[in-house]
Order: sequence, then structure tokens, then C-alpha cells
Amino acid sequence: MLETSVPKQKLTFKQILNMSFGFFGIQFGFALQNANVSRIFQTLGADIDKIGILWIAAPITGFLVQPIIGYLSDRTWHPKWGRRRPFFFLGALFASIALFLMPQSSVLWMAATLLWVLDASINIAMEPFRAFVGDKLPSSQRTTGFATQTFFIGLGAVIASLLPYIFTNVFNIANIAKEGIVPPSVRYSFYIGAVVFLSAVLWTVFTTKEFPPENIKNWEQEKLKTKGVFKGIVEIITGIFKMPKTMLQLAIVQFFTWIAFFAMWIYSTSGVAQNAFGTTDTTSKIFQDAGDWVGVMFMVYNGVSAITAFLLPMLAKKIGRKYTHMLCLVIGGASLVSIFFY
Repeated sequence: MLETSVPKQKLTFKQILNMSFGFFGIQFGFALQNANVSRIFQTLGADIDKIGILWIAAPITGFLVQPIIGYLSDRTWHPKWGRRRPFFFLGALFASIALFLMPQSSVLWMAATLLWVLDASINIAMEPFRAFVGDKLPSSQRTTGFATQTFFIGLGAVIASLLPYIFTNVFNIANIAKEGIVPPSVRYSFYIGAVVFLSAVLWTVFTTKEFPPENIKNWEQEKLKTKGVFKGIVEIITGIFKMPKTMLQLAIVQFFTWIAFFAMWIYSTSGVAQNAFGTTDTTSKIFQDAGDWVGVMFMVYNGVSAITAFLLPMLAKKIGRKYTHMLCLVIGGASLVSIFFY
């Protein structure tokens, strides 16, 4: 990786909050997507066995966009915008537009296209954030930085997941609409999500400075040799075949983990509606109540995840990171299996 900064000085807690706040907006949008996109697809007439095909946008854009954006952001420098912040801004801008337009979709292909745009944009904004802590913080403050990001991730996901339920049950906004129309409670949730996503990321962009590489001339020369999407793709593919054995083992574990996550995100609404609420009629209030309840369930899942993230380091000190990971996988797998017996 290219050198990223001048010698790092300790930041104040306020500065760490500012640089991490953008993750609140990113996770806000991500949580709205995970909890409600299947609901929108079904409202627009998608058959349950076709939803998985429509969702293919998410893993494909992650697979393609994340490594390329990571590669390019490592090799970007602008005197005003810095290194990571151009990607924060552009990703947030396009994601917010997609969030605003998604619930206005009148046909299925429009919603599916907007999912591609939304997921790609979220990845553009999110991927450089992972390197931001390493760029800005000395090693002594990185745990605090990652913990702060985790807090904002959890907070954003909890609020966003609960929004349609709040609009329906607290503000008495309708969660039903004519056939083929996304209900007002969901539409308003996405509108708020668009504003929150862009506002939170802009807060980080305008309150956080980035520093140029230590030797800017040498860095620029090295960048000219390596920068380019095609060269980046070649380097990424080459790196895959050269990855250490431990990383390959972890990749296999992650492969099966993400199968489980996507099964949950894609089919929770239809599964809860059919098996717990007893309906497959997407125009009925009962189906939309089920969609609201899925948001509540995702709120709990995100809240527990955020709290647990702070406890895992203590558990890892006692039993080691490998066994901590194994224990979490066992609990997660057993929990998913338990849904079958509901």
C-alpha cells in the first residue's frame, strides 16, 4: 500500500466523533435497503421466487466495486478534497438520490435498477471509510476509532430499521396503498434516509482534514506508474492467487456467512408475512404490518450486533479470536436454523 500520511498525532474525542459520523448515514441507508427492498419488490408485483434474482445487484456490486474503490482511493490525492473524502461525497450523493427515488418506483425494473445504483454507491462511500481510521489515527487510538464507528453503525441501523414501524404506529401514517404503489410509511422512511445519508457523510467531509503523503513528489511518481482501473483489476486478481492460507480459509468462511445474511435479508419479509401473519397478499394491511415487524426484528438484530461488538474483544482475550469467531458462527447458524421451527 502507498504511504498515506504524515506522522499521526492523537486526535481529540470530538475529532474522532466527526470522522466517524459519516458511518451513521451510510449504515442508515444500508439498513433501509436490507429491511425494505424485498417488501418494495413484492409490492411492485415480484414473485417470491424471483426476488433473489432481483437482489443479485447487491453481491455483484460489492464484489466488483469494493476492491476497485479501495485500490483507487489508496492512489488518490486532491489538495482540497484529500484521499478518501472524494469517494465519501460521490458515494453519498448518488446513494441519497437512489434512496429518494427507490420508493417512487412505479415498475419493478425501475426498483431493480435503483438497487444497483444504491448498492454500488453505498460501497463507494463505505469502502474508503474502512481505511480512514488507519489513515487518521495512531495505533494507540485505533481501537477507539473502530469502536466509535461501531457505535454509529449500530445507531444508524437501529433507527433506520425501525422507521416504517414508527411512522405507522406512532404518527399514524398509512402503511398501505393502491396496488403497485409503495406505502407512505416506507416512502417517508426512504426520504429521511436520503437526507440523513448525505448530511452525515457531508459532516465528516467538511469537519475532517486529510494530510498529504510524506513525500508528495515520490508518491505522485509512484501513483502514475500504478494508477488505473485496468491495472487495479490485474493487481487485485493477482493478489487473490497470492493470498496467505489463513486469508483463504477466512474467505471460505465469509462465503458461507454471506449466503446466510442474504437469505435473511431477502426472504424475511415474505417468510414472516406468510408464516407468522398468514398472508401473501401484498396489497393487504396485514402484509405491510408484517413488513413493519421485520423492521422491528432487524432493529433488534442490529442493536444486539452493536452491543456485542464491544463485548467480543473481552471474550477474545479469554478464549482467543479463532474460538470467538467459531462461537459466533455456531450461535448465528443455530439462530437461523431455529427460524425453520417457528
